[in-house]
Amino acid sequence: MKVVIKSQPEDFVVEEISHLRVRKKGPFGVYLLTKKNWNTVELLGLLAKRLKIPSKKIAYGGKKDRHGLTSQFITIEGPRQEDIKEDGFSLGFRGFADRPMGPDLIEGNHFKVTVRKLSVKDVDLALRELEQVQRFGYPNYFDDQRFGSYDPEHGFLGERLLKGHFNGALKTLLVSGYSEDRKEARERKRFFAEYWRDWKKCAERAATPYEREIFASLQKDPNGFLSLLKLVPREKLSLYFSAYQSFLWNEVTRRVIRGTGLPLRSHPGRAGDYLFYGELPAEIDDRLRTRDVPTADAKARASDPDTSRIYEAVLTENGVRRPMFNNLKTRQAFFKSSPRKLLLFPATLRAAAGEDELNAGRRTLALEFALPRGSYGTMLVKRLFAEPSD
Repeated sequence: MKVVIKSQPEDFVVEEISHLRVRKKGPFGVYLLTKKNWNTVELLGLLAKRLKIPSKKIAYGGKKDRHGLTSQFITIEGPRQEDIKEDGFSLGFRGFADRPMGPDLIEGNHFKVTVRKLSVKDVDLALRELEQVQRFGYPNYFDDQRFGSYDPEHGFLGERLLKGHFNGALKTLLVSGYSEDRKEARERKRFFAEYWRDWKKCAERAATPYEREIFASLQKDPNGFLSLLKLVPREKLSLYFSAYQSFLWNEVTRRVIRGTGLPLRSHPGRAGDYLFYGELPAEIDDRLRTRDVPTADAKARASDPDTSRIYEAVLTENGVRRPMFNNLKTRQAFFKSSPRKLLLFPATLRAAAGEDELNAGRRTLALEFALPRGSYGTMLVKRLFAEPSD
């Protein structure tokens, strides 16, 4: 079933849990950044301009959801900066630290999620599923937020770079559509796709400085795709690589879950459906509960034979050979493997049903829980409301 979350920012509250040590003195100021309707990176860029400091002096651990009410720690190198409170965000000083904030200092996130527009039956079903989640957990998939750069028609830019398809990678970069695109941008991207390689026509339709620069360069060097891809900022390219790694990880996990032979439930996803089990028999629970699955790179290997076999099959079927990870022609970013728990067990999980004040005659389910770093609060909601799989 389609569930409704994030009707308003207060329906999706995320509080970062960090072990950054706050002191009375230090070279880095520690601040709590609370925001809603803001992308983390865009907001930090605005703060740098507002505080008249270079962006590189601001450090953070992770990107938080634009559509929620989120709080996270950032550090700013140098003396204390002013507190800021505006409609949409606030910045509050907390002390100093010996080092900048980073992903390694995040322990996890605490969530308060309100699911709306439910029937009494929906709530009862979700509460029963919640009992199974507490006992047996659920797969630790990367959620759709990780696949914002994925275009169903043009695929993953990271995959094209991995395989050395530089023309296709640049095309994917220029023509892929995003949900936030305005009508004119969508039409322009369709034009670029239709007239790709007619660089003069594309240049005439270009509207942004970046598009003009790309097509002007291609008119001078019609096959200069790689040189232009080398200009993609490191952080942006890392996101493209992470999206493809996450897709491969999810593919492996889907097959592990199918391999249990259990009845499954599913929820549609941007880059593949999410499959969930209900109960786990003891022998399967023992095998999966503590299993790690690494994200893909040249050396990544699963620790158990079954997952290793599935991993190799997924890579082969997607046309990926391990040496490709070491032969990237774009050097500003790279694929880096990290272990990830196959199953997820939310901590301090609580739920309460109530009246939906935004939708007359409907019910809400308020969920409160904590997850480790890198796991998605939205995936618990998908698990609770997944439907029987064919």
